Amino acid sequence: MIALVRYLFTVLLLSQRYLAPVLLFTGLLAVLTSNDSGPLTATYGSAAGAMLVCSVWLTMALVGLEDRAHRSVVVVNAGGHPRALAGWVVTAVLACLPPAAAGLALPLVFGSHSPTPADLLLGLEAQLTCAFTGIAIGLVCSPLVFRRQGYALVLALLLLAAVLLARTRSPVGALLVDLQSSSRSADLLGSTAVLLAAAAGVLAAGAAITYTVAVRK
Repeated sequence: MIALVRYLFTVLLLSQRYLAPVLLFTGLLAVLTSNDSGPLTATYGSAAGAMLVCSVWLTMALVGLEDRAHRSVVVVNAGGHPRALAGWVVTAVLACLPPAAAGLALPLVFGSHSPTPADLLLGLEAQLTCAFTGIAIGLVCSPLVFRRQGYALVLALLLLAAVLLARTRSPVGALLVDLQSSSRSADLLGSTAVLLAAAAGVLAAGAAITYTVAVRK
């Protein structure tokens, strides 16, 4: 597994396809948090929303790095579809960690805040909740499921809109509502941890759907 993740990460870095989603993430952070002096809960909510978009795009780019023939070779060398899919998931999570760190630090640079440990922990939970959900969407909309990426793009946009507009019916929607409605990070740590666990379940479900479709293609 380590060798597979190292290979996928190297291919992603060499392809430079990570640049577009990462630059979009950084641009959104700059626009949404620049000169902000309000509660960090709302600021980190904006950063988490940017992470959601970034993680979807980053995952789709990662899985789509190679054509169908080369992906088949990766599956064979990995030891089957489950291990290959696990490799893509782990690589996507690792690829989201640097943007997540930036999502914690850049709002402090762009705005005027005095963060507490509770603020930083809440921000990390929010980033990971959106990253896990975004990776799930990216997997379902990847070439493992769709051969025509035009259809995948439309579905990705619809799913993004759904999780953002569902409010309390999705981990991301509930998270953003909580972050906008409270200014005390310590009060939200427990509920946000529950939403993070729910987002991990969404990621597992997305991986299961992707696996079910991929093995039948």
